Amino acid sequence: MSGLPPVAALRALEAVVRIGSVGGAASALGRTHGAVSKHLRSLQDHAAIPLFIKKGTGLTPTAAALELAQAVRKSMDELATAYERIIGEARAPALHIACSATFAMRWLVPHMARFANRHPGVRLRLSMTAAGDRHDERDADFVILWDRSTYPPADQDRAIRVGDARFVVVARPDYPVVRETENALHAQCRIDHDFTARAWEEWSHHSGLYLAAEKTASFPHTHLCIEAALAGIGVALMEERLVAGELHAGRLVALAPPVDFPQGFAVIPHRTRPLSADATAFIAWLEEALADEA
Repeated sequence: MSGLPPVAALRALEAVVRIGSVGGAASALGRTHGAVSKHLRSLQDHAAIPLFIKKGTGLTPTAAALELAQAVRKSMDELATAYERIIGEARAPALHIACSATFAMRWLVPHMARFANRHPGVRLRLSMTAAGDRHDERDADFVILWDRSTYPPADQDRAIRVGDARFVVVARPDYPVVRETENALHAQCRIDHDFTARAWEEWSHHSGLYLAAEKTASFPHTHLCIEAALAGIGVALMEERLVAGELHAGRLVALAPPVDFPQGFAVIPHRTRPLSADATAFIAWLEEALADEA
């Protein structure tokens, strides 16, 4: 016969060899004496070699049975170890991070391999959040963001600055933009984010420049604002990291030098849950990774 015998028969063999009797093995396995005896007979028929020798009312394992029992014991130990590890990893609490979908897709996820290599035991869970609802209480250990103006003062007080935020005005290379004066640009359309429109005011304040536009087009997500600029709809204001690929490829161009927003990127921890060691490690890595591109 080919193939492995039933696992129940192998377990019965291992138990009989280890304990020394069919009755003891039956008790340890929670089976009847007859069931264990049947397993042994079926296993011996399957193997077609002697596995036990009768001595009086007892059974003496052959050399083949001893070798097979040892292999079964080793395999079962390895299975138990693997099972405990897999289940333990699946049930272990993950570090839950919330951030905007655009930041996650365009910067965080592409950089996370560096964190995973440094901290292989930390399980990460990401939640994609929109700027309009990030002020709501969530289960995340912390949220990553640059605009915390919509958060209650108590949450803003708990914010931990982790890096610079640098914004740049971008448009498609063929999009018409006129420099009316040294400090004023003019475009047909300005692209706004529904929930962070104050970014343009910040940019004007810190750059000393102003963009005049005949109309505005507003979108609820940053990636939609980027796509709108790529489509030639208008001029957008973006955190430089989020459009680095488009700028490098020449699909978007910067209309003025990048401008630092002093508040920068920050994390706001959960309101009631203290930061874990894993969360602290991730925040330290995040600060380092953002600084590398400053």
